[in-house]
Amino acid sequence: MGSMSPDVPLLNDYKQDFLLKRFPQTVLGGPRLKLGYCAPPYIYVNQIVLFLMPWALGGTGTLLYQLDILRDYSAAALSGGLMVITAAVIQLTSAHAKSKSVVVKRMTARNILAEEDEHEFTSCAGAETVRFLIPGKKYVANTVFHSVLAGLVCSLGTWYLLPNRITLLYGSPGATAALFVFGWLTLCIAEYSLIVNTATETATFQTQDTYEITPLLRPLYIFFFVSVDLAHRFIVNIPALEQVNQILHILFVLLPFLWALGTLPPPDALFFWAVEQILEFGLGGSSMSSHLRLLAMFITSAGTPVVSYFIPSTIGVVLFMTGLGFLLSLNLSDLSLVFRRGVARPRVERGPKAFPGNCGHRFGRKECLLCTVVLGVALLEAGLLHHHAGVSQVSRSNSQSILGYVLMALLSMLWILGETQSIYIFGIFRNPFYPKNIQAVSVFSEKQKKLLKIGVVRWLLLTIVSPLAMVAFLALDSSLHGLHSVTVSIGFTRAFRTVIPVCIAQPFLWRSVIVVGVMRDRVLQFITKLQFAMTVLLASWTEKKQHRKTTTALCVLNTVFAPCVLIVIVFSALLSSPLLPLFTLPIFLVGFPRPVQSWPGAVGTTACVCTDTVFYQQMVPRLTAALQTAMAAGSFGPLLPGSHYLGRFEDRLIWIMVLERGYSYCCVNVKGLELQETSCHTAEAQRVDEVFESAFQQEPPRTWSLNEHVGNVLMPCAVLPVKLYSDAKSVLTGIIDSHENLQEFRDDLVKVLVWVLIQYCSKRPSLQENIHRTENNREALPVVLPALNTSPCPKSLEDSDSLNSDTFHDWSDDCIFDDEPTIKNKKEKLQFEDRPGTNLPIPGSVDSQSADDRSTSTGPQNDLYRTMLLGFPAVDKGQREDMASIPLVEFSCSQSHLLSVPEEWRSNCTPHSRIMEASPLFPEDWYQFVLRQVECFHSEEKSDVLEEIAKDKALKAVYIHTVMACYIGLFGIDNMVPSPGQIVRVYNGGLPCSGTLDWLSEKPELFQLVQKAFRYTLKLMVDKASLGPIEDFKELIDCLREYERDWYIGLVTEEQWKEAILEEKPCLFSLGYESSMGVYTARVLVLQELLVRIGKLNAEAVRGQWANLSWELLYATNDDEERYSIQAHPLLLRNLTVQAADPPLGYPIFSSKPLPIHLC
Repeated sequence: MGSMSPDVPLLNDYKQDFLLKRFPQTVLGGPRLKLGYCAPPYIYVNQIVLFLMPWALGGTGTLLYQLDILRDYSAAALSGGLMVITAAVIQLTSAHAKSKSVVVKRMTARNILAEEDEHEFTSCAGAETVRFLIPGKKYVANTVFHSVLAGLVCSLGTWYLLPNRITLLYGSPGATAALFVFGWLTLCIAEYSLIVNTATETATFQTQDTYEITPLLRPLYIFFFVSVDLAHRFIVNIPALEQVNQILHILFVLLPFLWALGTLPPPDALFFWAVEQILEFGLGGSSMSSHLRLLAMFITSAGTPVVSYFIPSTIGVVLFMTGLGFLLSLNLSDLSLVFRRGVARPRVERGPKAFPGNCGHRFGRKECLLCTVVLGVALLEAGLLHHHAGVSQVSRSNSQSILGYVLMALLSMLWILGETQSIYIFGIFRNPFYPKNIQAVSVFSEKQKKLLKIGVVRWLLLTIVSPLAMVAFLALDSSLHGLHSVTVSIGFTRAFRTVIPVCIAQPFLWRSVIVVGVMRDRVLQFITKLQFAMTVLLASWTEKKQHRKTTTALCVLNTVFAPCVLIVIVFSALLSSPLLPLFTLPIFLVGFPRPVQSWPGAVGTTACVCTDTVFYQQMVPRLTAALQTAMAAGSFGPLLPGSHYLGRFEDRLIWIMVLERGYSYCCVNVKGLELQETSCHTAEAQRVDEVFESAFQQEPPRTWSLNEHVGNVLMPCAVLPVKLYSDAKSVLTGIIDSHENLQEFRDDLVKVLVWVLIQYCSKRPSLQENIHRTENNREALPVVLPALNTSPCPKSLEDSDSLNSDTFHDWSDDCIFDDEPTIKNKKEKLQFEDRPGTNLPIPGSVDSQSADDRSTSTGPQNDLYRTMLLGFPAVDKGQREDMASIPLVEFSCSQSHLLSVPEEWRSNCTPHSRIMEASPLFPEDWYQFVLRQVECFHSEEKSDVLEEIAKDKALKAVYIHTVMACYIGLFGIDNMVPSPGQIVRVYNGGLPCSGTLDWLSEKPELFQLVQKAFRYTLKLMVDKASLGPIEDFKELIDCLREYERDWYIGLVTEEQWKEAILEEKPCLFSLGYESSMGVYTARVLVLQELLVRIGKLNAEAVRGQWANLSWELLYATNDDEERYSIQAHPLLLRNLTVQAADPPLGYPIFSSKPLPIHLC
């Protein structure tokens, strides 16, 4: 994504034409009167007739009513019946057109310049015409249901718009005529969308309308308006209801305008939004982390006031409301988890061990004990105080007044203590108590101890003192001693459920607690929406890169029509809907109300997974534990559902959203944004760094300094010490291309191969079983050893020197960075069939192999055996001396075979002459030193045994043969120094083509050991160049042990790399090549406790930008990667906000499941 220009188009030319065709269709409910190409006139006439059909049918019933031929309900029933028949005919016609097929169809040449959606019509009632006008339904059930629903809408609409009825409401013939005409236009728009062709709605919630819910949007609101009118008809003498009915009749004619603007939500969004609002403000609950939990909590909470209404005893009501209200404020899934874990504990203990840090902080015994104690004390307190209040009314009134003032004092103290935990007070003044110039973890932890002590006091007041004080206040209320009523039951249910006193600003007005809660929430929303609107408006003028040609005109219009803009903001706050800035310009609309999550899908189910996702997977458990401490102390302010936070560490951006809030817990969703930064991403990330650095890392000039970035939507909150990986990349220029380092690399490789093989052999599972059995056995054990004076296999049909050329020089540096190594002129292995009855002895061998052994062994066969079976030409005597001959060798020490390499590794296709030439490179002193360090023997004579093994020449010969064969397979025997490209190629697993490659590929375990030794040697070379040379063998072996214990050395693309991060390996190393710069690079990850900076985002800015994103992509289909609304915006953080949206509209690379955080 390139840098943003002010002239970036909002929509490209194609999308502009598309939107100009789609929007009129949305306004009219489905008729396509603007096609963009020439169509026959009957296409438009047919659509107009279908559009006005409901008016004609409803007008028939209305006319019969006005002529006193039919009663109002009979006229409505007649119109509805005719509409059902008409809708059925329309749907059957569409089904018939779909099923109609032509056996022979003339193929016509298509005009390549025609529109993509251009249709060819043959007649007024042709199949193509019908399919274009009436697409039909996907499901038969919807065909029947929508037809019946269309009749019901027409029937109720006819009744709703009867002229006599409208005249009784307003007493004006002019108003009656206007409402009648425009009201029927509204009904025609709704009917057309229901039974003819569904329009694409601007208020789109789901990405796909699988079950055809969209056609129900407009009839749904018509039913709501009609239901109020019916209530007014049958419930008389209620002046307020009459006034509401009059207002709704006026709003009824404005419904097409609201539908076109997308202000009214679709049915699914409306349902979940309404449930959340009722649960939060009517029943004292919280929005939930999933739709299923929301419905379950709503049903349970709604049953609480119903049950309490029928409890005859007042003390029973108090205890019931106190206990159940407290339990519903807990995370019930955690309680069920504790129970299941207690039952299944034996099975869990026998289960597989999880990765370290894979589980966050769980609801354990401490939390369970706290909740049990608080619940018990609350029940005891409520019962005693209620009984005492029933005895003495005077003391009850005085006690409740005192407790009211105590609650207000607690509220003030909690607010003050909470402000001390954050970096800024009111978001403007820097907190003088917060640690200054934060850079080191140890310094920050030491300075934060005092603040954490204050946080503990705040936690005690919030979690224990305040709930008990509020329960006491409510238990003393006089209303609980009288007769029950619906309002008392609902009010006290909400009050007892709301255990956090911050949510009750005026507890003595308990009868208005619902109104107070709603007003408080709407006022906070209005303030944040106003801040968001001002930021958008001022940024469009002050930010040069945001200044467009239309900016001046838009700013002037917003200034002139400021009252209208305020009305839009107020209306958005009242509906608790996002304030939608169209294309993120200062053009403000009221988005449709939607749930707090903003997206329809389940949380954490989708993400754009890549190789960097694993960093967030490792980080989340550690981050959750750090969030627990900070949230409990109050560093993040009020933890309200729908709050958003942004975390920053190195190149990682963490998006945190609060989903659910209850007593001593909250539920969050953590998202990880991409690490491959585009220019827009980088610009906004730099602004985030500037905001955090000015708050946390710069020494303030005075005690009460101001926030330099007040206008930004990001407000710094706190710094969290989190154990995670730091990512460092360095250039290896001067190290990997140094001739001296490369020469040492060859020498060190042999040493590391020796150490790796001995370590493997000493830790084999079968070794420990045999040690005890052979410690007292001093007899010499024979072993088949490839003799050092023979060759294990023939030199093929080519000259012996040709093998050396195949080992390393058949690929060049130009192709070393291919995904897979390219092997040139690789010879096919000879396959020898086992002939039944053939068991020929091999001359020169003490013991010959059986036919079965030859059929399964990967070792070489004798040259005479090959010659007799395959007819190879005879080999002269000079060459025969270099062929494979496998003598029987005896170890001088009885325990030597325990440290010997596996038998299947001892034979290979490397010529003996080459091993002899390379054998001087074998470090005998290092070999003996490593053997003496082996830890596999535990007897008292350990040192003597190891000394005997180290002197065993046969064992040394085995290691020389195996190690040098692996070495030759990597580099050959030439003394030339490998190039950096060759080292990178082998590091990536691309060995040079040779016979040794076939031998190693058949032994994956040995191949992995050789690869590990090679990578360890490369890391050793880098460390020696950076930290200095290795002094002695002891330091070298300590270094290798550290690699084995604390490091994973491999490739980023390997699965083991991801597993090492999840297992929290202390360090990781990877080698790479930057083709754009032409340099070799090293990447080092180190697990350590580092500081993650967290800031709070303006929640309404996030909701508004997400609402615009939904409108742009789902309605305007503006998916251009260079569109204006996705470009960098340093104040709104527009690009980062778009990334954090749920897929498919956003593209976070990680999204967690709902994570419960227990604040205790």
